[in-house]
Amino acid sequence: MSATSATSIEQSTPPARRRILAPPVPPEGEGGFSRSWFPVCLSSDVPSGKVVGRDFLDGRVVVYRGPDGAAKVLSAYCPHLGADLSVGDVHDGQLRCAFHHWRFDGSGACVGTGCGDPAPPRAQLFAFPVQERYGLVWAFNGETPTFDLPDFPFPDGELVVRTLELDEIFPVDPWVFCANTPDIQHIKALHGITFDNGDPDPEQFTWTDHSFRYGFEGRLPSGDPISYEIGITGTNIFYQSGSVNGRWFGFIMPFGIPQPGAITSFLVLAAREDDGDQGDTEAFLDSVQALEESIVADDRPVLNTIHFRPGTTTRSDKALNRFLQYVRDFPRTHPSRDFIN
Repeated sequence: MSATSATSIEQSTPPARRRILAPPVPPEGEGGFSRSWFPVCLSSDVPSGKVVGRDFLDGRVVVYRGPDGAAKVLSAYCPHLGADLSVGDVHDGQLRCAFHHWRFDGSGACVGTGCGDPAPPRAQLFAFPVQERYGLVWAFNGETPTFDLPDFPFPDGELVVRTLELDEIFPVDPWVFCANTPDIQHIKALHGITFDNGDPDPEQFTWTDHSFRYGFEGRLPSGDPISYEIGITGTNIFYQSGSVNGRWFGFIMPFGIPQPGAITSFLVLAAREDDGDQGDTEAFLDSVQALEESIVADDRPVLNTIHFRPGTTTRSDKALNRFLQYVRDFPRTHPSRDFIN
């Protein structure tokens, strides 16, 4: 082959194709899990005297109520031989293992054995910090909570709250779903929402070490006017407060982790009790539930198939890129690892 031919071939060979990627966001479970509040189950799933088992993080927990009625979330496996305590029962306000009748109090300490041997001092379950609010039992992934759940702008006692759990499990981490919130392109393109005063300015977002919020006024595809404040708490709790057609409602969509790379989803809907009679309020909640479920329906095919990788972005993605860095920097921990597996 002549030098001229070789040069011609080299000049005609296109450069190797390479996808441009931004720094990855580590998946949940790598280096621990986000230090956040996670919904474990509905409050109504745990009547007094019942033990409920749930997959959580990369293991399993149980939920039951102590003598005072307060919900407890403990690691599920008995420290004796590893029996799943969800097949046990509540005996005199204590969690009792079905296998050998070892008993545990709400702190996770063994307080008795079925055979009469002294309770081993080192026989401990992991007890998660627990909060019961908005019709959900929440567990904090950490020894001590570092922030609280988001509040609506009205006292809980003034609200009519409706809470439900979606049946499906999405094959993504919670922050993938939550990344939709600062994704302005997505809000306009997929959901058809228009903004009255131009795109929300990322410089006007309010950021803390555990949350962000921003507000806007606009219209739904139906033409109905909306005025929202939205944001994320932790890496897994979507928050919304505002109005549709001039009437206030609140919406929280928190995501649990039953296993790495998967999420359970809950809907918390709230309306003010004094904005209408009971029947009118329930009808209003029906309408906002249908609205929020339609938005989830828009997202569903994307979430069920996405291979999320931060890649080539544009100036419209400024808020999204900041959120992804927020997730990269968010503290992770896993103090229950040795107990829930």
